[in-house]
Amino acid sequence: MTNRYRNAREIQAPPVPRAETAQAGPAFLKTLMALLAVLVMGVSGLGYFSVGRIGNEVTSSGKLELGASGKGTKGQTLDGAVDILLVGSDSRSDAQGNPLTPEEIEQLRAGDEEGIDNTDTLMVIRIPNDGSSATAISIPRDTYVHEEGYGNMKINGVYGVHKHAREEELVAEGKLTDRQIQLEAKRAGRQGLIRAIDKLTGVSIDHYAEVGLLGFVLLTDAVGGVEVCLNEPVEDEFSGANFPAGRQTLNGADALSFVRQRHGLPRGDLDRIVRQQAYMASLVNKVLAAGTLTNPSKLSDMGAAVERSVVIDEGWDVLSFATQLQNLAGGNVTFTTIPVTSIDGVGDYGESIVTVDKHEVHRFMKTLLGEDDQAQSAADKKKAAEDAKDEALRSALADKSLHVLNAGTTPGTAGRIAAHLHDKELSISAIANAEPGVYTKSQVVAASASDPAAKALADYLGVSVTTNAGLDSQTLIVVAHDDYQGPLGDQAIDETDLQAERDEVGQPGTAGAVEPGPKIDAGGDGPRCVN
Repeated sequence: MTNRYRNAREIQAPPVPRAETAQAGPAFLKTLMALLAVLVMGVSGLGYFSVGRIGNEVTSSGKLELGASGKGTKGQTLDGAVDILLVGSDSRSDAQGNPLTPEEIEQLRAGDEEGIDNTDTLMVIRIPNDGSSATAISIPRDTYVHEEGYGNMKINGVYGVHKHAREEELVAEGKLTDRQIQLEAKRAGRQGLIRAIDKLTGVSIDHYAEVGLLGFVLLTDAVGGVEVCLNEPVEDEFSGANFPAGRQTLNGADALSFVRQRHGLPRGDLDRIVRQQAYMASLVNKVLAAGTLTNPSKLSDMGAAVERSVVIDEGWDVLSFATQLQNLAGGNVTFTTIPVTSIDGVGDYGESIVTVDKHEVHRFMKTLLGEDDQAQSAADKKKAAEDAKDEALRSALADKSLHVLNAGTTPGTAGRIAAHLHDKELSISAIANAEPGVYTKSQVVAASASDPAAKALADYLGVSVTTNAGLDSQTLIVVAHDDYQGPLGDQAIDETDLQAERDEVGQPGTAGAVEPGPKIDAGGDGPRCVN
């Protein structure tokens, strides 16, 4: 590979906070049951707020940038699914920002540290537009990601760094009250987390729900406890989990210890996630059981749990959404976890981390829709055809390194081509300006004119293939001249941006392949026994 262009690089051209509001309104039993079957599924469980609709108020957060994938007809999303981010927060305050009482903090068994802003439970629920199924995908709290402006970090810290940064800005400005500052800072934390989840999963988050630790305890107690099952007895001083083996019904405080334990478990945080999923499945069954949703006292208690602990995105019409889910059966509500490459990785400061292949996570998320071809809308079919075309291109170029050069007079062309190919999950090794006079037209340069990958890329870009015997077989050069009319990205990227994303985030562990967890769904007649 010639070095004549390596040092040249295209350069990319360079309110008063709104208080959280409340939502209120009646709920109907059939709709409520359908919604709970899907959304009572996390330490952040959306079922909390759906039940709260029969109470008084649910806190909501405005100004969240959601649903970038766009909306189709009747509220359907153009990417084929509604994606809901469920967040369980370690906050020691309630949804209205009021500090928990000492008695409530003692119930949590999680310490009384102030300023805790970790989001230790993260789930994305994918619900196809036809409402035929729902998959809750857990994201390990220690997943290591690169957060622009802050460096590499565990994903459970993303909310906190954005919140604190915005808080410091607003304090320095001195224009808002303490309460206004906290509301705006929390909004910034939520928005930063949404963007990070979008980037990690490759899906566009359509709705957001957040609940604190207190809500978990209150809801569990409101339904009369939740049954779980352990393969072996456990005793953990960190979480307070101290339980015998076998089936048992846990109250709120014990259930919180059950789902928070990760020390002493064979797969650490991944086994903790399996516990959460088993708990969620049992909770769905408990909520749908006879006597729960027809009991005024239990409904009132669940409503109170919602009002104290849940925040959702402003403007979400939950009842309308629930009507799409009323035929959903418990067996079609499943739980899984994103694929990970190691659970014993090492972060930049020696911390224990979970490493992931982001592109593998993207592919995994795309496999979860499972819509029938005949039931897809025209937009869904078009998207499916585009995805198939993209997958074929990725397969053809799986072992190729792409170098993109601008040989024309329009600045940023190579960067925009590279951005488009990067969005297609292709490997971009360099972006630069070509040496003047070397190229006179757009082309793909390969070591051999018969290289099928070069032909596939050239056909995709609408250019021809030329050869350079000095290239190695794994390298292809994309040259953009003034005649280029092929696909472009919306915004150029430069080589610095690519290097930050291309570099591996964290050092993977040495324990080998990570075995997938058990398949868990909300059907059946008893709790799943877990570690």
